[in-house]
Amino acid sequence: MTAIGVQAQRPLGQRKPHRSFFESFIRTLIIVCAALAVVLSSVSICDGHWLLAEDRLFGLWHFCTSSNQTGPHCFRDLSQAGVPGLAVGMVLARSVGALAVVAAIFGLEFLMVSQVCEDLHSRRKWALGCVFLLGSFVLSSAGLLSFAIPLRNQVTLTGFTLTFWCQFTASFLLFLNAVSGLHTNSITRPWGPLGKF
Repeated sequence: MTAIGVQAQRPLGQRKPHRSFFESFIRTLIIVCAALAVVLSSVSICDGHWLLAEDRLFGLWHFCTSSNQTGPHCFRDLSQAGVPGLAVGMVLARSVGALAVVAAIFGLEFLMVSQVCEDLHSRRKWALGCVFLLGSFVLSSAGLLSFAIPLRNQVTLTGFTLTFWCQFTASFLLFLNAVSGLHTNSITRPWGPLGKF
C-alpha cells in the first residue's frame, strides 16, 4: 500500500508548475498594465468629455457650448449640436466602449486566476485572458473611431482632451498586453508535465 501511495504522489509532484523569476515578473507586469488600462478606460468613458472645438465641448454623453456672457450650457440631445450622425456615433462609441471595459475585466480576471491558481490549465487561462484583452482592444478602437468619424471636421490634435488620451492610452495598453501575453505564453516552456495519473 505504501508503494502505491508513493507512486501515486510522484506524478502529482511532477505536475507542480515551475517558472523562472523573469517569467513571473513579466506576467505580473502584464497584469498590472492591464489593470491600469481598465482604470483609464473606465474613467475616460465615465467622464466622456473628449473633444474641445472652439467654444464647444463634445462628449460621449452630451455636448456643451460656452461663452463669456452666459457660461457653459450642456445638452443631452446631441442632435442639437448640428453635426450629422453625431447622435448615432456617440451611442455606438458608448456601447462598444463599455463592452471593451467589460471584456478587459474578464481578461484581467483570467490572467489573475491563472497566476494565483496554478495548475495544468493555467496557461490556457492565461491565453484566454489575452484573447479577451485583444477583443477589448478591438472594441475600444471601434469606440474611438465612432467618436472621431462624425466629428472629423472639428478634430484637431490639440482639441482632444485628457480623457480622450486616457482612452487612447488604454487602448494601446490593451493591445500591447494582449500581444505580449500571447507571445510570452508561446516562448516559455510548460510549467509542468502533462502526465496522466
